[in-house]
Amino acid sequence: MAFKKITEQPSNYRHLEKMPIAELLTNINKEDQVVPAAVAKAIPQIEKLVEVISDKMLMGGRLFYIGAGTSGRLGIVDASECPPTYGVPKGLVIGIIAGGEKAITSAVEFAEDDKDQGWKDLESWNVSDKDVVIGIAASGTTPYVIGALEECQKKGIVTGSISCNPDSPVSAAADFPIEVVVGPEFVTGSTRMKSGTAQKLVLNMISTSCMIQLGRVEDNKMVNMQLTNDKLVDRGVKMLMERSPIKDYEEAKKLLLKYGSVKKASESMVQ
Repeated sequence: MAFKKITEQPSNYRHLEKMPIAELLTNINKEDQVVPAAVAKAIPQIEKLVEVISDKMLMGGRLFYIGAGTSGRLGIVDASECPPTYGVPKGLVIGIIAGGEKAITSAVEFAEDDKDQGWKDLESWNVSDKDVVIGIAASGTTPYVIGALEECQKKGIVTGSISCNPDSPVSAAADFPIEVVVGPEFVTGSTRMKSGTAQKLVLNMISTSCMIQLGRVEDNKMVNMQLTNDKLVDRGVKMLMERSPIKDYEEAKKLLLKYGSVKKASESMVQ
């Protein structure tokens, strides 16, 4: 039986160009409300993958996201936010996109169709069986991603996937497939919409849960965040004042900037 892409099925809505703006917005929002429920159904799949990633990271491994187009960009966004948010090394979570850096802002024609290039891009990072590679593909059929995961499996590298079609080829190439089936898009085939939102939510869940497992969060605070702007310094000062006997803002700020993170500044007071 031929594989059926739900992500490519016709929209439930017709003649969008004739809808008043309020109706367009209401209907898009109505469709978006489907996404969290679909993600909730996938939590058992997400949990298994998070457990493996956390174990690998605790043993010195890395997490790779690999995708094309919107899927690749979402992986890069998630990876790039881990160091400033949690104070982890830049190379701990790595996002790879078909077509390279140019593809982050512009479409690179046919980059996603090269089944061999995904593995070549991973090889440039010296990927090994210490690491975990997650392929992101809304359709579940992207050759660039599938080829990369298949090569990983041959070499004993743990693989995961995030897709929005059930029983897709990318799931078959993943040890830990995650399938979030959100149904047809509001604009037929525009997977940057519900599918992209679903992928973003799952990526948030994976990276956040892993960082918590690695001890990068205490209570509900980002105690290891990098102090890269005034807003984050202010947030850090307030965290430090909550956690320590210091109640003077300027004194807390001076200590925070000296040690570079809320966690290190807090530890300095108990040594």
